[in-house]
Amino acid sequence: MKPDLGAYGVFGSGVTPAQAAQIEALGYGAVWVGGSPPAELDWVEPLLDATERLQVATGIVNIWTAAAGPVAESFHRIDRAYPGRFLLGIGVGHPEAQTEYRKPVAALDEYLDKLDEYGVPKDRRVVAALGPRVLRLSADRSAGAHPYLTTPEHTALARELIGPQAFLAPEHKVVLTTDAARARAVGRKALDIYLNLQNYLANWKRLGFTDDDVAHPGSDALVDAVVAYGSTEAIAARLRAHRDAGADHVPVQVLTGPDTLVPALTELAEALGLSR
Repeated sequence: MKPDLGAYGVFGSGVTPAQAAQIEALGYGAVWVGGSPPAELDWVEPLLDATERLQVATGIVNIWTAAAGPVAESFHRIDRAYPGRFLLGIGVGHPEAQTEYRKPVAALDEYLDKLDEYGVPKDRRVVAALGPRVLRLSADRSAGAHPYLTTPEHTALARELIGPQAFLAPEHKVVLTTDAARARAVGRKALDIYLNLQNYLANWKRLGFTDDDVAHPGSDALVDAVVAYGSTEAIAARLRAHRDAGADHVPVQVLTGPDTLVPALTELAEALGLSR
């Protein structure tokens, strides 16, 4: 059975319990917390405690820095207290950041074997996936895939690869402005680190972007493809394009400061047709 996180969620880091309650009230179904958190995951309970239905997901726990045993202990602790409201997202991170990086499919297989051994249910875990092999693995060994920095075109390809039964939750970045130059400047700042990471570069090239597109600082075409901006209606249409392409749930990452996050999400919620 697929996880049910609603049509849209919020992706970010540093979301406070008070903000989580406001996000839930706006009609978003989940908060995805980015980065590579330690295995204890002790920041999850305060977010769940402050809300009634909101789900919390990791986007993602890095298999190189968080051992499967302690992660499984954290999962079971959270799930006992808040049944069915925590989704464990795992991934391999980036070869550039790891001294002992191995082939991702083999490493993920081994880690998922451990999660099986420690009793983490298949339907409460997802895998960060971009390329075909890891996408297929995500469908075979978890609830499904959580792609990052992709396009609706990638979502359509991913859905074809993983089939209709697997969960698919692609993240998409947003800048709430109609000023294209400003939006692209904010987007390029957010993309800067990813333009050095081979897994993202390879995925963009599979989608048809050129070497020039993915060279620093990133072409307008690339930025426009992975960062939505314009009117709230135009942004909502871009996010809905993922749903139309086969996404079950779209975590929205608004590129703004913590003080303006909830106001931005409030503007967007109406355009997305979320019920408060």
